Amino acid sequence: MYAIVEINGQQFKVEQGKKLFVHHIKNAEEGKTVEIDRVLLIDNEGTVTVGAPVVEGAKVVLEVVKPLVKGDKVIVFKMKRRKDYRKKNGHRQQFTELEVKQVIA
Repeated sequence: MYAIVEINGQQFKVEQGKKLFVHHIKNAEEGKTVEIDRVLLIDNEGTVTVGAPVVEGAKVVLEVVKPLVKGDKVIVFKMKRRKDYRKKNGHRQQFTELEVKQVIA
């Protein structure tokens, strides 16, 4: 059984027991549970239920494993040749690590 949910404007495929990294959730604390009710699709052993836009009565229970995880560093380098223009910036995205405890259909 799996579900497609929307968390912070992004869609994720979730299954019970799986871990996922989502964009940082501000009020998340380690060990707390988070309930997501924006379930867009549920597949229950071949029976697919598609919401319009969400499935009524469905929710996903998640547990916060780590509230703040930093992603890999991305280097942004801009240059214009022969103009003596160079900019170098680095960026590390902040994530929250969640574990799927239960998918309720």
